Amino acid sequence: GLKDAFKRGEDIHASTAAAIFNILLSEVHADHRRKAKEVNFGIIYGISQYGLASRLGITHEEAQEIIESYFIRFPRVNDYMIRTIAFARQHKYVTTIRNRRRYLPEIDSKNAAVRQNAERMAINTTIQGSAADLIKLAMINIQRKISDEKLRTRMILQVHDELVFEVKSSEVDHIQKLVKGEMENAISLDVPILVEIGTGKNWLEAH
Repeated sequence: GLKDAFKRGEDIHASTAAAIFNILLSEVHADHRRKAKEVNFGIIYGISQYGLASRLGITHEEAQEIIESYFIRFPRVNDYMIRTIAFARQHKYVTTIRNRRRYLPEIDSKNAAVRQNAERMAINTTIQGSAADLIKLAMINIQRKISDEKLRTRMILQVHDELVFEVKSSEVDHIQKLVKGEMENAISLDVPILVEIGTGKNWLEAH
């Protein structure tokens, strides 16, 4: 499953491509991976066969086959989505990994479009809200160490799951280790959190 792929350090999108297209990992090429990325992010946030077909430029029937293949290969993803929506319907809220709540009164709406949007919000919040919890904890811990060690490095920007720092050249090696350690260990999970670090004279070079 997906958890095992994470633990093996695999490219998740490549692993998904191999699974849904029924090919070997070594046979996955760039187009397979691109489509799998759309599938991974689309399905977990409740994309329909019509939405997926539009994104991938395929027929509705082909999109439905991909969705069905995905859930056959990764059944616990569907279980998670069903459980999350059921929890939201019972309690009228969902929580992040750090127990922040998002209330969803629209989960019982008689309007199908409104109700389905609330269902997507329930799933989205538990995932992206938890990711926000993680990076905020990492930011707090990183800044605390920068201050305690009286370093001249400055944290200047957060972009979703990315942090941007302005670093003195003499501190680069130390900051790389500090940031990687704090981001990968901000929250203990069943799967590893892997952080990539880039450096450069500007943001473009760092990427």
